[in-house]
Order: sequence, then C-alpha cells, then structure tokens
Amino acid sequence: MQTMGTVIRTYRKQKGLTQEEMAARLGVTAPAVNKWERGSSLPDVALIAPIARLLGITTDKLLSFHANLTDLEINQYLAQLQEDLEQKDYHTVFCAVQEKIREYPNAENLLWQAAAILDGKRLMLDLANQEDYDAAIFGWYERCLESEDEGIRNQAADALFHAYVRKEDYDKAAQYLAYFSRENPERKRKQALVDGKTGKREEAYRALEELLTTEYLLVQNVLNDLRILTMEDGDAAMARKLVSVSSAVASAFEMGRYHEVCPGLDVAAWEKDAAWTAEIVENLLDSVDTIGDFASSPLYRHMTVHPAGPDLIAAVRQTLLDTLRDESFQYMQGDPNWEKLQKGDFQPKQCSAG
Repeated sequence: MQTMGTVIRTYRKQKGLTQEEMAARLGVTAPAVNKWERGSSLPDVALIAPIARLLGITTDKLLSFHANLTDLEINQYLAQLQEDLEQKDYHTVFCAVQEKIREYPNAENLLWQAAAILDGKRLMLDLANQEDYDAAIFGWYERCLESEDEGIRNQAADALFHAYVRKEDYDKAAQYLAYFSRENPERKRKQALVDGKTGKREEAYRALEELLTTEYLLVQNVLNDLRILTMEDGDAAMARKLVSVSSAVASAFEMGRYHEVCPGLDVAAWEKDAAWTAEIVENLLDSVDTIGDFASSPLYRHMTVHPAGPDLIAAVRQTLLDTLRDESFQYMQGDPNWEKLQKGDFQPKQCSAG
C-alpha cells in the first residue's frame, strides 16, 4: 500500500525540489520532510493543503494511502463522539478525534462533522482555553474547503465565517463568502451581517430588505406551484388552504391588498365557483391602486422602490376588465354579480377564501 511519504517523495522529485527547498517553502525543517518521506511521522493537519498545492496534487491524492469510512461507520462514530462528550473530559475526547482523523484524513464527512461537533461543544462549555483548539478545528474546516462536494465546502465556509465573526475579525470572516455562489442568498445575508458590524449600516439594511422581497417572491412561487399540483390532483380543500396561506404571506410582507386577494382567482375559476369568482374580481378592481403599496412599507424603507404610477394601475385595471370576457370565465355568464362587474357597477366588499 502506498504511504503518504511515498506520495510526497514521488511528487517532490517530479517537481524537481530538494527536501531543503520543499521545507523552506512550507516553513518547516528539512529533517521534518525527511521524516515524512520515511514514514516516521506525518505532517500537521494544517500543512496538508499547502503540501498538496506545492506538489500540484489534490489532497485526496496526498491522502490516498488510507481507506475511507462508510457513511454508516461515520454516523456511528459521530453518535459515539457526542456520547463521549457528555461523559468524558473535552480534551481527552478532542485528542481521540485527532487520532481518528489522522487515521482517516480523507473522510470528508467525518472531518467537517467532527469539527462542527467539537466546535459547538467547546462553545457550550465556555472553555477558558478555547483558542487552544482553534488551529486544529479551523485547519479541519480549511481542508474541507477543497472538497469537490459543494455542500461540504459551504458547511466549512459557514463555520469559519461565524467563527471569525465571533472573534470580531470581520475582514477574515468576509474572505469565506467567496465559497458561496453569488446567486446564493446566504452570501448576501452574511455580507449584510459583516456590513452591519463594520459601519456600513445602510448597505446592510438595504441588502436584507432586498432579500425579504426575493424570499417573498420565492415563497409565493412555491405556493403557486403547490396550488397547481393540488388542482391537478382534484384536492379542492388544500387548494383553498394554499390560497389562504398565500394571502397571509402577502399581508405579512405588507405587499398590499391587491396581492392578498389575487391568489384565489385561479382556484375560483378552476372550481367554477361563480360567487367566489365575482367577489375576488370585485375586490381586485377595488384594490388595484394598492398594487405597489409595499413601496411605502417601513419594511423596505432603505430600498429605492418606485410606487405604482397611474399608468400601471390603469393598465392592470384594464387587464382585469378584459379578463371578464375571457372564455375561461364562460361559466360566469348569467351571474348577476358578473353582469354588474362587466358594466362597472359594483359595490366594494372584502374578499374571503370562500
């Protein structure tokens, strides 16, 4: 079986480096490199990634001399780890985990989860010497940042971000945001956290308010898709339940009465419920001028939001009136309330979920 020392020696020579040159670049002594290659010692965990980069190989390649653990074995070990932390001295358990990781250094799921468990436990215990464990725990997280698994990278980056926020080292914390894609809302939320702590309060407020609107749209799109599924499956009770939830979400996010009423229209049309359809459309026509009410909500006071102008309101109103003549509403013909709506003769009233 190939050893780590063999891997280091092979790729060091391929790079044309002497033991002394390799040692100088890593900030260690030449005898240390010699011991690695002879197998009499192993590099410190914090040196695994630098060695791999220097040799132009992956950490997996560097650590390939160890077999990996199965998911079942990892889960069993982690369960035992948590039990040990309840019954034994923290430092004793920590040292045992170090040995386990040295034995299986390429078991990424073990690496980040064990680091997270030990990290969280030391915070709960409020250990006086917490910083004594920083190098090892942070080193394990750093190794996970090189994982090919995006989930593991994100977990490690999240842990390091919050660790440095706790230390109030916000510049260092911000460095780990690069491990989140720009489309990931968590990156924007974490940047707002840093901005809020570093004097950029306006930027922090604006970013978080923008996230509110983004998440509102996501939630409403999900609820809409759920309504479609329930209607396809003929579940009228759940469809109406989802209408009620969508309305409550619009109210909670202070989007305006129009957005609270709107979700029910497709369900009312699907049920061919003439009374409910007329009620919804009447309320929509009556509340169309609230379509941009969220622009004046204090929830979004740091955003630049332009209120709905008269042209937009008029266009939405006309679209609604045109909808009254759509063939999908043929079932409404002959309904007295519908006839009044088509003539523009209606009295405002509150909409319900039916």
